[in-house]
Amino acid sequence: MFAKEHCSHFQMLPIGMRLLFSGTLVVLGTGYLFAMIYIFESHAGRDGDPGLSVDDLVIAYSGSKSDTKLESSLKGPMANMLPAEENHEIVAWVRRGAAEADFTSSGVAGIIERRCLICHNGSNPHIPDLTGFKGISKVAEADTGMDIFTLVRVSHIHLFGITFIFFIVGSIFCHAYIQPQWLKCLMLITPFAAILLDIGSWYLTKVYPPFAWVVMISGAFMGAAFAFMWVTSIYQMWFYRLPAALIENNGRVS
Repeated sequence: MFAKEHCSHFQMLPIGMRLLFSGTLVVLGTGYLFAMIYIFESHAGRDGDPGLSVDDLVIAYSGSKSDTKLESSLKGPMANMLPAEENHEIVAWVRRGAAEADFTSSGVAGIIERRCLICHNGSNPHIPDLTGFKGISKVAEADTGMDIFTLVRVSHIHLFGITFIFFIVGSIFCHAYIQPQWLKCLMLITPFAAILLDIGSWYLTKVYPPFAWVVMISGAFMGAAFAFMWVTSIYQMWFYRLPAALIENNGRVS
């Protein structure tokens, strides 16, 4: 028989270690919050309605049946980067056929130069280059969503980054006292299963749009697991009173 493994509860740890754990959780929690804000801002509104919906995710990964890449971007992440009248002027040019002669005469060229080229000037290979008509015409085509190369690039960044985040948070959470034990194990494994489902569904959404529901649901489970482990760890580290049985066991938790 193998001996049952235990961790020392937070309150049995040195104050320095608890401060280290707390600082780590505060910084990671802040980073997670900013990541959620970024995801919301980069995907919300693509369907023309405020807020983040499954339709927004379908457009992000699978593309739009009615809009070009440029229109989807102007409805979504780029909606607030230029005045509404200039936004409408660009959309109107696209819907007139996105002709080169009309590009200059309609004033769209000037809008792009003033509002877009500060970022979309070709210096960053990961965002579209909108320099001149040749550049803008590439995004005035049918929206097919993220290309496979972009998905692969973003996938490996997320897989490595999120694995490290939840390994750290989970390692800290192991010192918490949670009953029943299966709940603790469920919280530890949920984010790893969720990230695999999430990223796998990016690709599947391109061929079968309803998989966007899996993207949204797995993201919600990941966030819920992070919040549960974060709140439980901080609370038990500083405010929790150990049960008598745990004190008798020298603060050893399963």
